[in-house]
Amino acid sequence: MEAPLKFQAPGITLPLGLGIGRLIFASLNKVEWVLATGIVSGFLLTGARRLQPGQFAFIVPLLILIVQTVWLLPKLDAQAVLYIRGEHPATSDLHIYYLICEVAKATSLTIGGVKQFSVSLK
Repeated sequence: MEAPLKFQAPGITLPLGLGIGRLIFASLNKVEWVLATGIVSGFLLTGARRLQPGQFAFIVPLLILIVQTVWLLPKLDAQAVLYIRGEHPATSDLHIYYLICEVAKATSLTIGGVKQFSVSLK
């Protein structure tokens, strides 16, 4: 939500908004890794030798987080740097890929959370 909203603020230019976005997305990525580490640690601490049905839903966001960290965010960051320098890189679908990844992560985490919660109620 932050990304499109910041560009509507008075006085925010494209380079300024991109600079803010770079900081926010880098920070959010680090927070996601902390949370992912916590989830994986929680699964490992249960001592189960196999993933439980609800836990499979957490594999998808973990894989997406890896793809975002290794490929997507560095590409988007490089594009932002070019815009900040005043250059105009070729248009790409990277933002759409990022949005699709975020929707898939949120959906998977919701499904996983509901399944984990329903398992714990039994």
